[in-house]
Amino acid sequence: MTESTEQPPVSTAIIVHDGRVLMARRRQQEGKLLWAFPGGGIEAGETPEEAAVREVAEEVGLEVKASKVLGDRVHPQSGVHMTYVACTVVSGEATVVDEEELAEVAWLEHGQIPEYVPWGLFDKVQAHLDEVIGS
Repeated sequence: MTESTEQPPVSTAIIVHDGRVLMARRRQQEGKLLWAFPGGGIEAGETPEEAAVREVAEEVGLEVKASKVLGDRVHPQSGVHMTYVACTVVSGEATVVDEEELAEVAWLEHGQIPEYVPWGLFDKVQAHLDEVIGS
């Protein structure tokens, strides 16, 4: 019997609050990925928006509301199908809740993003961030 190595699709939350975007540093690097937006696998019967909201609560302890899907693609670094969901903070404070997966969280200003993601962001995510927190 062979196990499937296919990655489930992933939903990622793009959370902007007080002019900054939330990113998390993974404990284990995935390819070149070390810093990423909070997110994880979409479970059976779940929409990308529901998965983003659930994953944010599980990983960083924030209650967020999904506002819109920004787009989706197969990630060029990991080969995983990703959906990017813009979210707003409802309550809570971002902290590392999932200590097995995450090492730290950071709220980044627009100009700091290239330091954390030097190869650039998905164009639809970049356009959203340019619009909502760009200088």
